[in-house]
This record gives sequence, C-alpha cells and structure tokens, in this order.
Amino acid sequence: MTAEETPSALAQFLRSARSRLSPDDAGLGEEGTGRRRVPGLRREELARLAGVSVDYYTRLEQGRSPSASAAVLDALATALHLDDAERAHLHTLARPVSAQRKRRARPQRVHPVTLDLLDTFETVLRPAFVLGRRLDVLAHNRLAGRLITDFRSLPAADRNQARFVFLDPHARELYTDWAAVAADTAAMLRLDAGRHPDDPALGALVGELSIQSPEFRRYWSDQRVHQRTTGTKGYHHPLVGDLTVTYQALTPGDDAEQILFVYHTEPGSPSENALRLLTAAEADAPANTRAESYPS
Repeated sequence: MTAEETPSALAQFLRSARSRLSPDDAGLGEEGTGRRRVPGLRREELARLAGVSVDYYTRLEQGRSPSASAAVLDALATALHLDDAERAHLHTLARPVSAQRKRRARPQRVHPVTLDLLDTFETVLRPAFVLGRRLDVLAHNRLAGRLITDFRSLPAADRNQARFVFLDPHARELYTDWAAVAADTAAMLRLDAGRHPDDPALGALVGELSIQSPEFRRYWSDQRVHQRTTGTKGYHHPLVGDLTVTYQALTPGDDAEQILFVYHTEPGSPSENALRLLTAAEADAPANTRAESYPS
C-alpha cells in the first residue's frame, strides 16, 4: 500500500479542514450559531462560501469526484482559510493519479558546496543539517550532531527525523515542547506523502510509525500539513541545559527536495553560551569531523 491512496486522501483532507474551521472564523456570524452534531462547518455552509453546489462539494468530500479545477480548489482553500502549504497540498491531492509523475526516485546526495556550507556554519556556532525526502537526514555538521543526535553513527534506516522524534526516547527529553515538534514532524511527512503518493519507502515509514507510536497515529489522522520556513525551537540538552534557537529553512539550488536548516542563537545569550559549551564538550572528538552526505 502506498503512503496515500490519492482519491480518498483528497476527501479526508477536505473533511479534516472543514471540521477545524469554526463558523465564527468562517465569518458566518449569527447564521452559524446553534447546536451542531459535529465541530466545524457544515457541508452546505462550505459549499456556499466557496461558490459551488452542495452536491458537487459532497461528491468531492466523499471521494466520488476526486479531481477539481484549479479555480474550485482555490475557492475551497480560501473558504477554509488554508495557509500556503495547505493550499498547495490541496492542489497536489486533487491531481489525478495518472497526471502525477511516476518515476523511480534516485538516491539523494548533498552537493559538495552545501557540505562546505555546513562546515562553515560550524565555525560561527550554527548547527545545520539537511533533510531530504521522507525527512531523511542527509547530512549535518558536528554541532548539529552534538545538539540533536549524531545521525551518521546510526544505521542507515534510522537516519530519519520522523523516526528519531517518534521512536527515540532521547527525543522526548531533548525537545522542551516535544508534542509541538512531533505534530509538526507528522505534518511535514504528510506534505511529502501528498507529493509522492507512490513512494513505497514512505509508505513503509508511515506504517512503521503508525504501529509503534500512538502519538504519530493521532497526529497523522489530523490530516495537517506543515512546511517549515522560520521559527524557534527549545532544547533541554543533557550536557548544557536549556537553550532556544531560531531556525531558517533554505532550499539548496541543486535539489528542490532537500531542505537546509540553519540554527541561530542571540549573540551573548545563555543559548549561545550553551552552544559554546557544547562545542568544547568533546575535546576527544574524531579528527575527521567534516560534514558528509549519507545517501537516502
């Protein structure tokens, strides 16, 4: 089974998005008051807001009409108050299976220039790492390995951000808000699943996480998608204590399906001092500490 069965994926995403939007947020005012059997908007309310017939929207949500025009999808996205990532995901799910690219994905490797960047970031106290398809960890500098975990020391199958967050006990202690990180991780993975519904490795990963992690099952069923751009993240590191980083997500020019994450701390802050301590904590680290690429 693939990570997503595309026709039902569109229906499930629409139902979930509709259930999360309150009548007040949708601007229905007094019209939206009164008792409701289920949370969120009714089908007829969403159809009216999007300017489509109730019958047509019902067929979309029931998976009986898996494709829709770009104009209809944009109208639904606006009515549902979807963000940019959710809007793009809706359009991706609505494409017929035959229109989606079906090609054998080549193993991903990080470009040597990007690896040099990782090492450069190391010298200015910037933990940095690269994620690929399925949230595979493709490379990281030594400081990122010390802050999070040294993925290059793990078996190839375990070099994956989602598997680390949900299955490694260390992650639950490392992130100060593990639940938020876990929810975002599942949402990032679902975004990837929408883009690659025929990826057997992704399907296997989702299946493994669903079996082994009840939290993943719950977040996955929420149908949320998320694309990280910038933000903050808190850590409770066993060696240097609490620190907060801001991050920026960049796309290396040679592969649009790789994301370079760079962490930053406020100059002179306790968090920056924590990174300095972390840098000095392993004086006996191996001599070869340059970033390297791990094939996905």
